[in-house]
Amino acid sequence: MSRIGKIARRTFLVGSAAIVGGVAFGYYMYKRPVANPLLDDLAEGEAALTPYVRIDGDGITLITPRADSGQGAYSVQAALIAEELDVELDQIRVDPGMPSPAYYNTALSTEAAPFRSTDDSFAANTTRGVMDALLKFLGMQITGGSTTVPDSFEKLRVAGAVARETLKAAAAQKTGANVADLKTAKGMVELPGGGMLSYEELAPIAAGLNPVNDVTLRDPGTWRLVGKAMERVDIVAKSTGTQRYGIDFELDGMVHATVRTNPRRGGMMNGFDAADAREMRGVIDVLQISNGVAVVADNTWRAIQAANAIEIDWGPAPYPAEMDAHWQTLSDSFDAELLDSRNRDDGDVTAALDAATEVIEAEYRAPYLAHAPLEPITATVLAENDRIDVWTGTQIPRFIQTNIAKIAGLDTDQVFVHVLMMGGSFGHRLEDRVVREAAEIALQMKGTPVKLTYSREEDTTHNDTRQIAMARGRGAIKDGRVETYDLGIAMPSVVGSQMGRQNISAPGPDLQIVAGAWEQPMSIPNYRVSGYRAPELAPISSWRSVGASTNGFFHDVFLDELIHAAGADPMEERLRLCWHDASRKTLEAVAEMSNWGSTLAPNKGRGVAFCMSFGVPTAEVIEVTNTDSGISIDKVWVTADVGRVIDPINFENMVQGGIVWALGHAINSEITYSDGMIEQQNYYDFEGMRMFQTPEIMVRGLENADQVRGMGEPMVPPAAAALSNAIFAATRQRIREMPMNKLIDFV
Repeated sequence: MSRIGKIARRTFLVGSAAIVGGVAFGYYMYKRPVANPLLDDLAEGEAALTPYVRIDGDGITLITPRADSGQGAYSVQAALIAEELDVELDQIRVDPGMPSPAYYNTALSTEAAPFRSTDDSFAANTTRGVMDALLKFLGMQITGGSTTVPDSFEKLRVAGAVARETLKAAAAQKTGANVADLKTAKGMVELPGGGMLSYEELAPIAAGLNPVNDVTLRDPGTWRLVGKAMERVDIVAKSTGTQRYGIDFELDGMVHATVRTNPRRGGMMNGFDAADAREMRGVIDVLQISNGVAVVADNTWRAIQAANAIEIDWGPAPYPAEMDAHWQTLSDSFDAELLDSRNRDDGDVTAALDAATEVIEAEYRAPYLAHAPLEPITATVLAENDRIDVWTGTQIPRFIQTNIAKIAGLDTDQVFVHVLMMGGSFGHRLEDRVVREAAEIALQMKGTPVKLTYSREEDTTHNDTRQIAMARGRGAIKDGRVETYDLGIAMPSVVGSQMGRQNISAPGPDLQIVAGAWEQPMSIPNYRVSGYRAPELAPISSWRSVGASTNGFFHDVFLDELIHAAGADPMEERLRLCWHDASRKTLEAVAEMSNWGSTLAPNKGRGVAFCMSFGVPTAEVIEVTNTDSGISIDKVWVTADVGRVIDPINFENMVQGGIVWALGHAINSEITYSDGMIEQQNYYDFEGMRMFQTPEIMVRGLENADQVRGMGEPMVPPAAAALSNAIFAATRQRIREMPMNKLIDFV
């Protein structure tokens, strides 16, 4: 076979290539297809028609490389492939596959570029193209930033179409029929005379063909799956208790481990005494790891009990020991020398404030928050001389591959990461500390599989939390309208902290400091949003919606304060200010859903909030009742525009879950430090939303936007703001700090 033929057989065009990316990095290099990783170890009679479709005599496997933490990512990815491949979801298996540069995330460039999602200028698109090219060359296989759907929407349908047309070509070769006369349905190629050939029997022939890359995607009017309510591929397993997660993984001869590391994050371990622990039942060994100690036992419970019996001398924390100092650091960070970004600076804010008759000022606070997923954090590692296998739930499999290779002194292709289903993440699985520690233990016990499980207390007290943040607003009104808006936000750098643990230096401003604030589509004459990078404090990480999780609260509550000072209607003034058509329609829809403007019973109040985050305009209205015992959250209405709703049932479920997540943390939760250590230990002192507190939640997905977006996070930023605004409407008490139960009771 010619070299050209071999290249065609082993590669696949991941997606449409932006010319600007080629200009920056070399057009040929950028356009060059990526290698198909499934071809590395194909069995006889098996075909890997693209990096996403593997077929053998036992059936069809669809590769779904974006991680599933309960958000339905596997189902969405499978449906996009199956739509064009002409198979039903009950005919296929899903497999996250091995880490590979072929699975780089094409949608991350949108959040990485310093342009509003509504900016379609040449400069914005050029920068996005350059970022996309860089991400391709780095092979950034990451799940996060609500990018699974925008990353997959075209790419996976193309993969399904390429596989479909290649199978038709195989059928034509087998039968002599004209390809144009062939059709496909339910995993079969239909022949002109009425005969049928299954994909499985065509796979050996298709394996010898060059993929048919010149394909036409189906018209949306013919879609069978996309846009329709569908049964998720994991629904039976989850409904019957047979779904296997990382915590369920087992290997023959496996031992169990847990760890204790310095609760003063980044502090040293001065020494330990494990004499009592070594004598406890079931303990196999006590091992030292980086900045801590591990106990290996015959089951997890015994390992945890023994770990708790170890006496350890911990060194001090490298950050302030008490919370007052953390808040003071933020307060001191509103300084010109710490200005990190000012991407929004319309009009002349300083002159307008100087000329204003009255300047309205307010300060807002948002605390550290833990991720606290339901599934305990765990990883299983088997280390051998020339190979390491890792089994875990993760959003960053290629980072794990690289980091474990460094720890073990191996090449990355000697590290095999088997990605497992996750029972929640919320950003937690963007960290890989548990895998690194499991590898350290396994390398001291080569040939023995080691399953490391954190106790709930170890996980909570060592969580790389959501950022702590503070905002200060100054504004003015004129003629019953919002005229001047000035918001400063101070927080440590999430990107700097998180990427620092991956030994990556992130240059330039951290856009997460102002995310969910500076890009709002509001036409305020004098409008400024400034981000101040506070000095590094306790370790922080991505938490569902990242910077927007705090900034959506800051930005909209201050806007609401200005609107009330102007004597304007909160909905009507937001609509007047909003210049973006799709965003206006979310506000109009939520106003209609909630019957905004109708008369409310005594002691009731409604609040509205809007936030554009991850390119998704999201509007929410919350209705509360001020009872003798406290605030009752009665109803929530949500509208969001993602351009295309892939599965309306999953969309509704995800939004409802996100609202419960957001409101529960807003009213009940915080992480605090004392003596350099996190004070909260478990769910009993880090509560989510209780069942009796949960409101009725009505959801409407819109499809007016011109780009397809994801909905994993955008419902979170406006929720706390809508609640604060509703509480003000019902009580005239303005809540500017979370958790809100420090200031007001909830029932």
